[in-house]
Amino acid sequence: MTITLGPLLQSVNSPEDLKKIPREKLHEFCEQLRQYIIDVVSVHGGHFAASLGVVELTTALHYVYNAPYDQLVWDVGHQAYGHKIITGRRDQFVTNRKYNGLSGFPKRSESEYDAFGVGHSSTSISAALGMAIAAKYKGEEDRKVVAIIGDGSMTAGMAFEAMNHAGVANTNLLIILNDNGIGIDPNVGALKEYLTDITTSRTYNKLKDDIWNALGKLPVGNKFTRSMMHKLAESVKGLVNSSSNLFEALKIRYFGPIDGHNITKLIDTLNDLKDIPGPKLLHVITTKGKGYALAEKDQTKWHAPGTFDKVTGEIYKKKFDTPQPPKYQDVFGKTIIELAKQNDKIFAVTPAMPSGSSLKYMMEEMPDRAFDVGICEQHAATLSAGLATQGLRVFCHMYSTFMQRAYDQVVHDIAIQKLPVVLCIDRAGLVGDDGPTHHGCYDIAYFRCIPNMIISAPMNESELRNLMYTAQLESTQMPFVIRYPRGEGVMPQWQTPMQEVPIGKGRKLKDGRDIAILSLGHPGNFAAAAIRDVKQDGIDPAHYDMRFAKPLDEELLHEALSKYEKIITVEDGTVVGGFGSAVLEFMAAHGYKNDIRILGIPDRIVEHGTPKELHHECGYDAAGIADAIRQMMDVKVSLMS
Repeated sequence: MTITLGPLLQSVNSPEDLKKIPREKLHEFCEQLRQYIIDVVSVHGGHFAASLGVVELTTALHYVYNAPYDQLVWDVGHQAYGHKIITGRRDQFVTNRKYNGLSGFPKRSESEYDAFGVGHSSTSISAALGMAIAAKYKGEEDRKVVAIIGDGSMTAGMAFEAMNHAGVANTNLLIILNDNGIGIDPNVGALKEYLTDITTSRTYNKLKDDIWNALGKLPVGNKFTRSMMHKLAESVKGLVNSSSNLFEALKIRYFGPIDGHNITKLIDTLNDLKDIPGPKLLHVITTKGKGYALAEKDQTKWHAPGTFDKVTGEIYKKKFDTPQPPKYQDVFGKTIIELAKQNDKIFAVTPAMPSGSSLKYMMEEMPDRAFDVGICEQHAATLSAGLATQGLRVFCHMYSTFMQRAYDQVVHDIAIQKLPVVLCIDRAGLVGDDGPTHHGCYDIAYFRCIPNMIISAPMNESELRNLMYTAQLESTQMPFVIRYPRGEGVMPQWQTPMQEVPIGKGRKLKDGRDIAILSLGHPGNFAAAAIRDVKQDGIDPAHYDMRFAKPLDEELLHEALSKYEKIITVEDGTVVGGFGSAVLEFMAAHGYKNDIRILGIPDRIVEHGTPKELHHECGYDAAGIADAIRQMMDVKVSLMS
């Protein structure tokens, strides 16, 4: 498909170019920007609905404010595609989320217009407040700072911590609450009901508008100040809608709600708010997926649909003639229902990822035993701990990168108390296009140093089922981590009978003669392919699937270290403090002097790309493992041009 630029969009290479467009033509610019996002994402993939919903808001922000001097801080960054296009990256946008291309999220090293790097939710208000405090300290009274946060991100405790500080910090911070009623999945909880109450209170909104219209016609003199007008309007808010006082109670002046797709209204409102001192919140109502009917109708499906036919809406999926392995997340989602039907003590918790975790199936079938708690990872962990104190077997599901936010709760509330919460860590390892904010690099290392933890990783779907079965048994009395990667497994026929796995016990997959491969988790499949590859060189490696990073299978380690002089460990986690480090510690404790190579994620930030590209870059795909085997065996490798 040929991607063409509208004439107004073609003229904009920076926010300064945008400001040259007459106001009456901005709605045309917005349509051209929206269409360009649709065209590019349909062909190249990426996050979709979120950026469509903020086209007018993004345009208004860059039209009114003087970025990059004025700081625009986006939350999460799913919605920042329009921002990237306006700020000089239009022609590079086709490389978005591709290897060596643009990041899918705002990134400070990519552009001076990206005031803060993001990927996780709910950081924008804290970061923007820090910038506003710094501007005040440096005497930059004309510098404006704006945080743009969605109602889904507003559910996280960090956002409220930041607002609690912002209310007394006396800075010119503007918080824009982009309210579209959905994050990735539909929002849940009391905050959702509160925002709905504000936006649907017809009496309040009509009376507020009538009051302001009337005040606007009064001959305002010295005795009737803007402050008095504000107090009168606020008293109306309190009379008509008591819940509208939440932000005001935090000493943040509340404005809105206003239509987030009315570009003229947005520009006028933002210009007015520039002149009002102190912390402020503007409540903007938008539609996620705006301008693409299918995305408006099914916002979860169109959050990041992959490539698609923009005319018919057909989302392109690979088609195969034979059965294919399922995604690990779906194995989890279907298996937990099987287990829950057998064990009425099983509960499940996820922080805002019911679709991504496939916990949605249990939530539909057993809604009283499976919970989405919103973007509240800390709460999810401690809620699980509370349930576990009452004898329930709780599966707490989080992505590896999001589990980092619940670390204290895992230590303080789960591990110290030896509560048998099952921590299912999805998206472990390199996740691909989302890049460094979403890679699951560190969980083996950060869990391994905590006492009372069991840390496991399945090599395939059957092993995942067996580990889940083992974790829910009454005999398992410690916190139990099961980590698995994003994407497909290796077993089309995956619904195997479940059986108990002895905790801390691995398995020898293949005996050998020359060298031993110790793998943890899914990369064991890469190791198996590498072993087949080096067979042509006459090399015969042994292969051990260790299953557990903690406790280690000491019997298998003694066998491998005693029998094989050369050892390679393979994992999809950081090589610093991970599974390979655990093997080194074991060797040091028992006086082994083997020649060892640790393969995994290196001690640096790994950028975005497909998982296949990143595994190869980091050297632990099948080819990288085979090369490491040949090097350790001192086999000469001839490179073909």
